[in-house]
Amino acid sequence: MERIRIGIVGLGNIAQTAHLPTLTKMQDAEVVAVCDLDKARARFIAEKFGVPRHYRTIEEMLAAEQEMTAVHVCTPTKTHYEMAIASLEAGKDVLVEKPLARTMKEAEAINETAKRHRRKLMVGMNNRFRPDAMILKTFIEEKAIGKVFYSKAGWFRKLPSDGAWLTRKEQSGGGVLLDLGMVMFDLAFWMMGYPEVKEVTATHYTHRTKDVEDSSIVFLKMKNGSTLTVESSWSFESNADFFYCDCFGTEGSGSLNPFRILKRMHGNLVNVAPATQDNPQTLYRKSYENELKHWVTALRGLHPIISTGDEAVHRMKVVDAIYRSAKLVKAVTLR
Repeated sequence: MERIRIGIVGLGNIAQTAHLPTLTKMQDAEVVAVCDLDKARARFIAEKFGVPRHYRTIEEMLAAEQEMTAVHVCTPTKTHYEMAIASLEAGKDVLVEKPLARTMKEAEAINETAKRHRRKLMVGMNNRFRPDAMILKTFIEEKAIGKVFYSKAGWFRKLPSDGAWLTRKEQSGGGVLLDLGMVMFDLAFWMMGYPEVKEVTATHYTHRTKDVEDSSIVFLKMKNGSTLTVESSWSFESNADFFYCDCFGTEGSGSLNPFRILKRMHGNLVNVAPATQDNPQTLYRKSYENELKHWVTALRGLHPIISTGDEAVHRMKVVDAIYRSAKLVKAVTLR
């Protein structure tokens, strides 16, 4: 079986803790090159994970690695556009860590380039691949909790020590909404089956930031009558990071963190979720393992991609409406 040959650009935390440990253990994939502006880091990481070649720039990597199948873009958001475009135009399939880009215009350009060159494009939304999330999604699709009419999701996390660039709009495109809120919106929206968004209302706060929002509260109305609340913050006061996703149906409800699926049976509410549950660290690790296995097998043509460029463009369209709503201090209708 010929392996999928992958190059990774950007050797920060997500590449070192998720992509490289997973890909270097897969039988049907091979990391043939890594790339980072920090040449010493590129050399060290290549040696650590047994990657045969390392480069300083993506131009060098693309020129030298003609047989490479795909590129993983794990750089800060400001470089996603140029990295993805260059890779796609070089004939490579591309996986971009979230968000796809800083703006909808950039996201559309990346997606159109992928279509023009007939390359596969996937955006890293690893929470869809958590074992508990996949189980809950299956229950919802099978109507086990009835019709979902309301969902709420949120993520509260302190700004990481190496995340100063996240607070600079020119580099990140936005604040906590793009960093955490979009991830939870994507997860809940996926759970709900992608209902068409009718209207968004948002409030943003800048308690500890100047250029971007550090807290975001969003309420979305769908054309089918369902609703969704998404909240995210870097400035919450708590002893621990926390995220959740709750879905409420006409015959029950489902929740992540903690994992519960409550269904009304014979007049009683029963938790029908599997009894065996992984700890948060295991769920995090498995989410990336499942995501990257899905990507590699999709590159082999065994199934369609989940979390496509089209979906990412739609999420950016909603994000643009959210920012407009927060700026105008009123509801914004999507067209």
